[in-house]
Amino acid sequence: MLGRRVTLRDVAEQAGVHPSTASRAINERTRSLVDDQTVDRVLQAADRLGYRPDTLARGLKTNRTFTVGMLLPDLTNPLFPPIVRGIEDGLERAEYTVILANTDNDSDKERTVLRALLGRRIDGLILATAQREPPPAIRELIAARLPMVLVNRTMDDQSVSSVSGDDRHGIRLAVEHLVGLGHTRIAHVGGPQRTSTGLTRHDSFVESMSRCGLDVDADLIEFAHWFREAPGAEAFHRLLTRRPDVTAVVAANDLIALGCYDVLVERDLTVGTDVSVVGYNDMLFADKLCPPLTTVRVPHYQIGLRAAQLVLDEIGERSTEAVQLRLPASLVERASTGLPRDAR
Repeated sequence: MLGRRVTLRDVAEQAGVHPSTASRAINERTRSLVDDQTVDRVLQAADRLGYRPDTLARGLKTNRTFTVGMLLPDLTNPLFPPIVRGIEDGLERAEYTVILANTDNDSDKERTVLRALLGRRIDGLILATAQREPPPAIRELIAARLPMVLVNRTMDDQSVSSVSGDDRHGIRLAVEHLVGLGHTRIAHVGGPQRTSTGLTRHDSFVESMSRCGLDVDADLIEFAHWFREAPGAEAFHRLLTRRPDVTAVVAANDLIALGCYDVLVERDLTVGTDVSVVGYNDMLFADKLCPPLTTVRVPHYQIGLRAAQLVLDEIGERSTEAVQLRLPASLVERASTGLPRDAR
């Protein structure tokens, strides 16, 4: 077939079926309408001929672009690559492509990026940038019923489908781990409370401390203005200055935990010996830190896969109600946590 594009009709002739049958066999959404032997014959023919669906032609027939936009707040955050990979793999099965855009946590840039994506007539949107109270631009898209799914975030009114880890349970595991080691002066460096992740993890910390019979001292809680290493270090520095007796800290994510490492090193304190540190997410290379970080593992790839399926369901109008999925979190114990220094 060199010299011209392989068409669906070529595949149909090779497989000995009508072009409409070949189309249904190749499309995952309609494959169940064709018997298994015919599907195998068509797929083998497509593979032999090197057939690739003509997305533009298909889009003209269906009034779709077969693209989904995704907004990321910080492309450099190691949390996002496995989520994006899951989304890509999930969309690829339906012959969709994801268009990534980074907002740098800038609301003006987010509006600009949204306009650009809408100009490309995306069929759906996956947001990792959502605030608990979304800005007007997102509200307008919700009102316009653009298929939309949140990852790693929720909105207060739960009007949009979302997929995230079970943050409440994850933080409980972190607190119970430290209490089990004998810690009582446990601090929390939380994330920004305008995000569901920051709020839920903070609320769970307070609830978990109370459940373990420990007083919740406001002096032992400090908030970073974002989920990054430098803001985490600034927040933990403020906390330790007023409460140097802290023996353990639960950070709102691994990057904030890394900031806690920085502060402890600056003060000639040893992570895991003088102060235990627990992170959240189990980001790539968390096990390579010195010492390796005890953290809460979240199934980020699975979050991406489920988000892709939800947005495809909304695009195909197979789902009309918002769905809130919470995937299980687990604790990974490493050398950044140990017995309290006054118990050694």
